[in-house]
Amino acid sequence: MSVEYGADQIQILEGLEAVRKRPGMYIGSTSSRGLHHLVYEIVDNSIDEALAGFCKHIQVTIHQDNSVTVEDDGRGIPTGINHKAGKPAVEVVFTILHAGGKFGGGGYKVSGGLHGVGASVVNALSEWLEVTICSEGKLYRQRYERGKVCYPLEVIGTCQPNRTGTMVTFMPDKDIFEETVFDFRTLQTRLREMAFLTKGLRITLTDEREDPLRQKTYHYEGGIKEFVQYLNKSTTPIYDDIIYCEGFKDHVYVEVAFQHNDSYSENCYSFVNNINTPEGGTHLAGFKNAITKTFNDYARKNKLLKDSDVNLTGEDIREGLTAIISIKLEEPQFEGQTKQKLGNSEARGAVDGIVSEKLTIYLEQNPQVAKLILEKSILAQRAREAARKARDLTRRKSALDGLALPGKLADCSDKDPAKCEIYLVEGDSAGGSAKTARNRNTQAILPLRGKILNVEKARLDRIYSNEEIRSMITAFGTGIHEDFDITKLRYHKIIIMTDADVDGAHISTLLLTFLYRFMPELIKQGYVYLAQPPLYKIEKNKKVWYAYDDIELNKILTEIGRDQNNKIQRYKGLGEMDADQLWETTMDPERRVLLKVTMNEEESSEIDLTFTTLMGDKVEPRREFIEANAKYVKNLDI
Repeated sequence: MSVEYGADQIQILEGLEAVRKRPGMYIGSTSSRGLHHLVYEIVDNSIDEALAGFCKHIQVTIHQDNSVTVEDDGRGIPTGINHKAGKPAVEVVFTILHAGGKFGGGGYKVSGGLHGVGASVVNALSEWLEVTICSEGKLYRQRYERGKVCYPLEVIGTCQPNRTGTMVTFMPDKDIFEETVFDFRTLQTRLREMAFLTKGLRITLTDEREDPLRQKTYHYEGGIKEFVQYLNKSTTPIYDDIIYCEGFKDHVYVEVAFQHNDSYSENCYSFVNNINTPEGGTHLAGFKNAITKTFNDYARKNKLLKDSDVNLTGEDIREGLTAIISIKLEEPQFEGQTKQKLGNSEARGAVDGIVSEKLTIYLEQNPQVAKLILEKSILAQRAREAARKARDLTRRKSALDGLALPGKLADCSDKDPAKCEIYLVEGDSAGGSAKTARNRNTQAILPLRGKILNVEKARLDRIYSNEEIRSMITAFGTGIHEDFDITKLRYHKIIIMTDADVDGAHISTLLLTFLYRFMPELIKQGYVYLAQPPLYKIEKNKKVWYAYDDIELNKILTEIGRDQNNKIQRYKGLGEMDADQLWETTMDPERRVLLKVTMNEEESSEIDLTFTTLMGDKVEPRREFIEANAKYVKNLDI
């Protein structure tokens, strides 16, 4: 069938139709992540008012009908006529893409919302949106439905002459979003981060869907110093101070706070105008260069490194480091619409110069702290060298004996990674069943003996010498850490298959900790899954059903009738299933249930904190975490 393609087939999308047609281009996705992004876009506008010095308090409220209100005490969106558009400025902001006070018109010195699409995109993707503005003693209101103006901007009352601000209430459009229920914890994470990054700003989050209503307020006079303190709460800092560097250079305002703890992970988070830059950029490069150079210079000058010693690498110095790098500048250049990486060259010089200068002074004034950091860095250097030797030895042995893959791996015959999957199975018993059950063409099995090493509590040399971890590294083919190369991945599905009990959950968490710390790209690119073995087997009159949770069990029992003929088996482990049952319930691609492990890079600081809390040495933060999150846990054996 031929389709005519001529001048009339070229479509012109008027106004905000383009946003409704292709929402993913503007907010990333129409999943839960995109839904929450709507709130961040409106809050970002209020944050810009705070950065400009006009807003002290932002209130975010989730209403019972799942609409959201964002209210601030900033200057209020201008209500006067924009002469270029011939409409009130507030109407321009909410109905025209790429319109706002952030394009050099003098409205804002620095701003997170650079493209002028935030408010108009939220409006386009909402069933309805109402904006109320308090300005010059008057209360203004306008309503929109799916981006269209319902009535001209009107005065609906008065407000106190000295009071100003903007209130936006919107209802996400069910025709656009796959998920329209806001998650309190997701919003809480982002709003807490915004409060840390905007010193002195108060943000209140209220959820009216709960009875009694749930409310959290975030207010940090210490700003990013308190952010570092919060992130380090599950570890033991090796010195009391949080080192703070602040300054203004080349039109860039630089704020850096950091502290070393007793862990072995490096956690550096970078922000530009309060926007998280998970891929770093020039500001992060400037910070890393500054601390590497400054600590090596100090170590040489104070004879902590001998003349014959090689310099400490940045990696050595950053072992156990928690750092926040936050900069503000007028014209940030991000790589891509997602704003994941900063490209401004002046940011590198500004951060490097300010951190080098302030850190040099701090180390001279605090020699004891300098000595503690350098002692830890020298130990890290030795461990790194031992790990390199162990790695080289492994490579040489593999090359010599030709046994590149671990002996206990039952590999698959297909060599196309896109068709291949590997099951990481707890124990030899379940591993044996899995080897019998599998499709040998595409499914590989790697049995793991017991609980693998907790990498949160181990240096690189111990990790490389651990047999179970070495087996996984070799089987995957990618290498780890600085050697990691995702193009060498041998399986596009890495499936963690453990018992559905407390021990199984612990083993899964240990494996996820290892993957997150040393091969995070596997998770980011969607290659990691959790198998979901059934919890129950139900037999009646020679028929068999499987239930994956209590809800499904009750549904099956309701359908088949609850009587004495029902035989219900509660599986305690994979080893209780024979090969046929394991294939049928957990490994058959046509029938199995897999959970994909995903991570939102915007919440990377919270993910790091969760792993440190669960897998670190401190008991009290872990107890608090479990108490706070117990109600969200499913299928936990008591």
